[in-house]
Amino acid sequence: MGIYLNPKNAGFREAVRSEIYVDKTGLIEYTNKYMNTEQKYICVSRPRRFGKSMALKMLAAYYSRGCDSQELFKGRKIWRKKGFKEHLNQYDVICLNMQQFLIEAPDGKVTAYLEQEVTEELRAEYAEILGGRSMGLAAALRKIYVETDRQFVFLIDEWDCVMRERQDSEAMQKQYLDFVRNLLKDQPFVALVYMTGILPVKKYGEHSALNMFTEYAMTDQDVFEEYTGFTEEEVRELCRQYDMDFEETGSWYDEYTFIRYQHIYNPKSVVESMRRRRFSNYWTSTEVYDALKIYIEMDFDGLRPDIVHMLGGGRVRINTGSFRNDMKNFEVKDDVLTLLVHLGYLGYHFETKEVFIPNKEIIQEFENAMSVSGWSEVMRVLRASERLLEDTVRGDAGKVAEALDRAHTEIASVLTYNDENSMACAIGLAYYSARKDYVLIREFPSGKGFADIVFLPLPHTDKPALVVELKYAKTPGAAIQQIRDRQYVQALENYAGEILLVGISYDRDKGSKPHDYVIERAAK
Repeated sequence: MGIYLNPKNAGFREAVRSEIYVDKTGLIEYTNKYMNTEQKYICVSRPRRFGKSMALKMLAAYYSRGCDSQELFKGRKIWRKKGFKEHLNQYDVICLNMQQFLIEAPDGKVTAYLEQEVTEELRAEYAEILGGRSMGLAAALRKIYVETDRQFVFLIDEWDCVMRERQDSEAMQKQYLDFVRNLLKDQPFVALVYMTGILPVKKYGEHSALNMFTEYAMTDQDVFEEYTGFTEEEVRELCRQYDMDFEETGSWYDEYTFIRYQHIYNPKSVVESMRRRRFSNYWTSTEVYDALKIYIEMDFDGLRPDIVHMLGGGRVRINTGSFRNDMKNFEVKDDVLTLLVHLGYLGYHFETKEVFIPNKEIIQEFENAMSVSGWSEVMRVLRASERLLEDTVRGDAGKVAEALDRAHTEIASVLTYNDENSMACAIGLAYYSARKDYVLIREFPSGKGFADIVFLPLPHTDKPALVVELKYAKTPGAAIQQIRDRQYVQALENYAGEILLVGISYDRDKGSKPHDYVIERAAK
């Protein structure tokens, strides 16, 4: 056993002994399924804090020859699955953290340093086969395979760090990709490769060195959806154990959306909130907002309005196909938005091809980034939103209308009202601070249609629910009448608190005071 060759199972042992451990061993059923098939090259890309390294520790403990990991897996989800014992501790495993090699390599010679370190361990384990001959890593592995018929499982963490941290060194990137291709592609000693990073692999310029990999990215995790983060069921159970409110947990850390699993939670943040028994932004503790600031300030036509649109609770349709899977080459705004999906700052809906800001934690990251850059007009609207909510709850329609007029003036240069949808996003932005106490739902299914916006209070608050209907170039009275006629309140029949009906209209012909507002209390 060594650092790179057949590492011990201590990493996974620490995980299962931790205060909070969520069983993700079902992942092994899929890696066993792909072993020695054409799908044996797996690249799983996710943001930081989403358990990539944890998965590699688990796979290392399971596959590494020389370990006895049976007790660690006993009773877990993989325990009774077909093939569990067949593959348990049966392979030579090579674990590579590319970040380590990038940091430690003298003179930036990453691959030479990697070959030196790993080959040294191979020579210690297979001295009789390798002898004193000088050879590269791929050659040494082929020699071992020919002599022993043993195959290797490769577990590679931070595979893309060279691309992310050496963005201007195309020569280094090309040499690195050539090395990885030569080491892995079409080699008989490869049983499985499980590679993780933040970015997918396929489009670094014209150099498609790693086209043998099947990609599982934040735009489509496919069979690995359940293992991307915590599922709704897993979080509900943690909330029960730690006496934490499930709905508020969702408002903070949910809404990474896939096809089968519509609710995937940030695992690192959920664990921290449970352990500390309080909701907070744990994203900032592991990553500063400087990167987000750089990307949202990029000068692409339509990017700024799209960000504002999403801050207001809206969604933006994008084309992810033009993204070149790096952090330097951007052609259009959609490339920037796609990168933000891979970094975890945006959620992505596969079927509608739309992006959105997923939860409170990420909203705060956008607020942090905007507060130190050129978003002063938007920040003024956000800071005024606390007072706007108070005036709404008090039923002061006059002050609410005035506040919306001021908010519209502030953001008119960024977000233009041209229909009820854009108006809804502007209203969502004006009520930004409501997210502390409410869940905002656009197009809420209710009665005989869909309410434009519903503000549902979180359980810890004593705020009233708000049912909001918007009218463009009509009266707020017509909006209230639609709420009543279509029985929008009916969907809240199990809500015991007070419900306010809010009708908002916008008419550009009214000059400096284009908003009208009506607030009524729903009958009990």
